[in-house]
Parts: sequence; structure tokens; C-alpha cells
Amino acid sequence: MGQFVVVIGTQWGDEGKGKVVDLLTERALAVARFQGGHNAGHTLVIDGRKTILSLIPSGILREQVRCFIGNGVVLSLEALLTESDTLIERGVPVFERLRISPLCPLILPSHVQLDQARERARGANAIGTTGRGIGPAYEDKVGRRAVRVADLFQRDRFAAKLGEVLDFHNFALQHYYRQPPVDFQKTLDAQLAMAARIAPLVTDVTRELQALRTASANVLFEGAQGAMLDVDHGTYPFVTSSNTLAGQAAAGSGIAPGAVGYVLGITKAYTTRVGSGPFPTELTDAIGAKLGERGREFGVVTGRKRRCGWFDAVAVRQAVKTGGIDGIALTKLDVLDGFDEVKFCTAYRCGGETYDYVPAGMTTQAALEPVYETAEGWHESTRSARSWADLPATAIKYIVRLEELIGAPVALLSTSPERADTVLVRDPFAD
Repeated sequence: MGQFVVVIGTQWGDEGKGKVVDLLTERALAVARFQGGHNAGHTLVIDGRKTILSLIPSGILREQVRCFIGNGVVLSLEALLTESDTLIERGVPVFERLRISPLCPLILPSHVQLDQARERARGANAIGTTGRGIGPAYEDKVGRRAVRVADLFQRDRFAAKLGEVLDFHNFALQHYYRQPPVDFQKTLDAQLAMAARIAPLVTDVTRELQALRTASANVLFEGAQGAMLDVDHGTYPFVTSSNTLAGQAAAGSGIAPGAVGYVLGITKAYTTRVGSGPFPTELTDAIGAKLGERGREFGVVTGRKRRCGWFDAVAVRQAVKTGGIDGIALTKLDVLDGFDEVKFCTAYRCGGETYDYVPAGMTTQAALEPVYETAEGWHESTRSARSWADLPATAIKYIVRLEELIGAPVALLSTSPERADTVLVRDPFAD
């Protein structure tokens, strides 16, 4: 009997989902992206060679795996083709393995212009977006004015819809942000030229996934960003523009919610965040700098330096509950090697109140102070461990306590970016 497994981040993204998806696709026939856009960054390291993906599913390097981009993804044709061409130059037959839903909303040049203009206008209050047009594209989707992949292949309809949306965007660009307009004809010609290239990839992804379920195939659903960036349940407004929880796998691909058999949450052994917004356990001292340096904490997509802090068990515990997480994949444990002591945030304090959950409200979230529990550190190396026997006893104690605090077991332990450096405790595809 096959299994549908959803992989999501449990923190503020950058947890190492790419490696885990790539690893698990050895057992899968397909992997599907169901939300986000090319603002995601997934890094794969195989035999020392690094591959960075931002839009194409992380299973693309596997010969037997079919890759799908579902309707919940906002799609930049330029980003897709640039990423595809890079992989094709390396010998990866992307066009043979990848299929795209016709229901994906397009990210247009005007979305990018609007995104960047807004961030500049916000100044010190900027959200910290990647500036790639993701938010404005989702706004158009919800506003029912999006141009979708399917529209590309009906030229007159596409031109009409594009004209309407560019009129809307250009009014804001010119009269509110004092920016130059986006040219209609140039945009039309460029989009249609790219449409000709992707035409063979467009298919009914929902039907393909439903057929795989009927055939009892193993399928992975790859999330982007993390639970604390969810547009509903994250640290709003400092969030992404899509739902990042496991429930979105159904809406963003067209499968039934009951089809999901296992949810795997990816969790760093400490905490990081890119961009602005609340971060209760952030360390601005030498320890935070050490975590960032050892973990090579720079954004894959933007190159921005990530903020670093101790493990926030409150945030991950909430992600476990809202995401229906059955087990976690714990990554970057080796970054904690060599510390005399390590800490868990077990609760927050604010205004005389103690919280064992993430409270709503930007003002409250910004004022949260962490309540820490201190644990003994270890000086032995955990890097490249491939079994529990390879781990120091103190590191195992840290893992056990982490499991207790978040209310979920460790199903998988990643001990380096390399595919093979993994301890598999519980196979998510097991019945």
C-alpha cells in the first residue's frame, strides 16, 4: 500500500527540507510542490556536489521520480526556465520529469516591481520579502484577476487579461509609488515566447496525483518556508503570502485531505529566521554569531544573513499541533557540537504573563521574552553520524528532551548536508 507523505518546515523556514525530500524520494514515484514560489531555497548536496533549487521540486535529480508543480504555487516562467536550463546543462532531463498545473497563477514583471516598490516605501517597517513578486501574485489570485498558466495558450484571452492586470498594476506603480510602468507589449511577447517552451510540461496535476493514489504509489508533497511564516498561523504580518501547513497540500494540489498518511516536520536543532519580525530566542551575542558561522546561515535565494538563536520549543510545539505532524526530521545537530551548555525555550513571558503557546498580535509577539531550560552540551562530533551508536550520550539526551518538549518523535536525524549522512529512525512511508 502506498503512502502520501507531506514534508513541511516547523520554524521560520530554512530547516533543510530539500535534503530530506531528496532522501525520501528514493522510495517515492513522485514529488509535488503545493505552495509558495521561487522565494523558496532548497539545497541538495550529493557526493560533495551542491544543487540549489528554488521552484522545481527536490526530487528532480532522481531518475525514477516524476515532479509536479501544483496549483497552489505562483509561477514565474522566467525563474522556471532559468532553473531548468541550469539543470539541463548539468545533464538533468528536467522536461522529461517535470509537469506543471494549468491552474498556477503567473508571477508577472509588474508583480516584482510592486513587491520591491512596497518594500522600499515601508522603510524601517519592511516585511523582509525576497522582492520576487510572490505577495502581489497571491493578491491577484485572491482578487480573482490572476493570469494563469492555462490562459497562456489562448492568445487573445491572455492579451486581454494581461492588459487588465497591467492597467491595475501600473496605476499603483505610477501614481502611488512614483515608479515607471511595465510595458504591455514587451511583457506579452516575453510571456508568450516562454509559454511555447513550457507547453509540453502543462498537464492536469490533480488527475495525475489521484491516479498515483489509485495505483497505491508513494508520493511526497514538498512544502516551502515554515509554519511560523504561515499567512494565517505565523507571526503576521511578518510572514509569507501562502499557507505553509500540511493542510495546504490538499488545496494546493487537488488531493483529498484524507489521502495524506504521514506528516513529517523538518526542524533545526536550533532556530533561525531571515528578514524582519518577532524572534524570541534570537541571540545577538557571540553565541548567535557562532551558530550562524558554523551553520553557514545565509539565505539560499537571497544570500541574506539569517538571525540565529536557541531552540524554540514553544513555536515548534505549536507547529506540531497545527500541522498535524507525526514525526520530525531533526537537522543540523552537528552545529551544536562543542558547546558547554545548550538551551531550550520552554515558554514565553510578556507583561507579567507566561505563555506556553505563541500568542496572537504583533505587539505582544515583539515583546516576548524566552524562558529557558539549560541542558548539558557535548564536545564530541556528531557530524556525519549514520546511527544512534555514532552519537554521544549527551546529544541523545538533548534529542530525547526535545521530543518531550514538542510532543513529537524524531523520525529522521540529519547530521550533514550530504544525502547519506542520515539516521533513519522511522520510515514515513512505512504502513
